[in-house]
Amino acid sequence: MHGLLGLGLLLLGFLVSSPALLEAQAHSPFSSVTPDDRPVVLITGSTDGLGRELALELGTWGAHVIVHGRNEERGQEVVDAIEADGRGSARLFLADFGELAQVSALAQEIRAHYDRLDVLVNNAGVGPGSPGHERVLTQDGYELRFQVNYLAGYLLTRELLPLLERGVPSRIVNVTSRNQQTLDFADLDMDEGYQGGAAYGRSKLAQILFTMDLAEELEGTGVAAFAVHPAPAMDTEMVRQTGSTPQSSVEQGLASVLQVATEAGLESGQYFHELEEREAHEQAYDPEARRLLRERSDERIDRALNR
Repeated sequence: MHGLLGLGLLLLGFLVSSPALLEAQAHSPFSSVTPDDRPVVLITGSTDGLGRELALELGTWGAHVIVHGRNEERGQEVVDAIEADGRGSARLFLADFGELAQVSALAQEIRAHYDRLDVLVNNAGVGPGSPGHERVLTQDGYELRFQVNYLAGYLLTRELLPLLERGVPSRIVNVTSRNQQTLDFADLDMDEGYQGGAAYGRSKLAQILFTMDLAEELEGTGVAAFAVHPAPAMDTEMVRQTGSTPQSSVEQGLASVLQVATEAGLESGQYFHELEEREAHEQAYDPEARRLLRERSDERIDRALNR
């Protein structure tokens, strides 16, 4: 039986130093994996930071990792490291999430190469301090953080749902943040009063609304959706660009994402604050807000792709 969650819950025996990772790996569904039976995992933004470490870790668990990024050299380094380890396998795909046509092309390319997808981790993102605190628009004309952190993942997930449905039981993991700020549907691009931190917080709340929408839409299909705040201010380039002092290690965040990506018995639609289920921002539970976000997202995608 193929599939991430259908491979059992046995530890492969690859020891790691962190107790949190040991706990996460103890729930690993990757047992007795053969090359033809490898779970297929797509991690966006996996050439650096948390995404890179997640790709490397899942490679040691025996997964086939679809590595995504914008930088071919860094992406190939991740692929080479996974392949050199010998337990997993990997392939690199390039796409800039600042252009929705590239996101759609990425989905099309993945559909051409794979007949199923077991886990999709929407991890790619722009932090509150990069590329600066000024308001930046994408090539599609949308606010950068809203598009890269949320809208691109929304489009990619929608276009890869057929593969996820063929990989059931499968999972969608949206890597979000505890920094969640109310969405203003009259000004999603923040034409007025722009602040990088607020834009970041709105994009992260949008991911959670999307997660809950997916859980409701996909109920009974075998595809589950989760949102997770991995850890506070991890020691990554994204955090360093804000001028902040890191508050946690990437390893801590890694354990949080691994839990929602692989642990059995979790209820679809949950928001996790690190390793614990928590209540998200109140707007995430507003059906009208979710409907508005879904409609505005579809409108923006249709406009950008000339549909």
